[in-house]
Amino acid sequence: MSKHSKKQKVLRAELTPGKQHPVLAAVELVKKCSTAKFDESFDVAMVLGIDGSKSDQGVRGAIVMPNGTGKKVRVAVFAQGNQADAAKAAGADIVGFEDLAEIVKTGKLDADVVIATPDAMRIVGQLGQILGPRGLMPNPKVGTVSNDAAAAVKNAKGGQVRYRSDKNGIVHCSIGKVSFNADAIKQNLETLLIDLKKVKPPTAKGIYLKKLIISSTMGPAVHVDMASLNI
Repeated sequence: MSKHSKKQKVLRAELTPGKQHPVLAAVELVKKCSTAKFDESFDVAMVLGIDGSKSDQGVRGAIVMPNGTGKKVRVAVFAQGNQADAAKAAGADIVGFEDLAEIVKTGKLDADVVIATPDAMRIVGQLGQILGPRGLMPNPKVGTVSNDAAAAVKNAKGGQVRYRSDKNGIVHCSIGKVSFNADAIKQNLETLLIDLKKVKPPTAKGIYLKKLIISSTMGPAVHVDMASLNI
């Protein structure tokens, strides 16, 4: 057994299954249990009181983390004219129109986020079968279809987190890196949860924020006592 495996075993023994920890203590546990040789992502699983099978109870949105996410994001923008110039000035990695569509069709698009101005959607709409499965299809609900391409690029580059509930009513996303200090992770987490509350479906009944679990990419799950959060 490797040194890391032994350490993981000892740390996991500290975790009582299902026990809820105050947020800062939970964050420190996740950090201690991170034994990978790379800077793991800090992941969140939020169980919501919604019926994920109903279209009117789906939850989707985007929020910029106050402390960033620690990830370098490559952004492609469908825009022309002044919007294209503004996107380039804001730091977009790839900017184009019909020519960018041709790159997408070849399957060689190297981007983590795709942004489009409304007038470009006539072109982008034809690329749904390619962009959709990769989670790259621009959508106004998450700010990737925008009349302000520069602002959208800055948000994407500055630590924007996009989230969407799955069929089980759970939202999964990353809010930072294990190397972040505990207060930064707590602030990012609270920012996410506050935004989730804002987009609560009107038809959702009962407890909305039901269960919060955090972990590192390779680490064990730690349950958070939501009463310890400022939300």
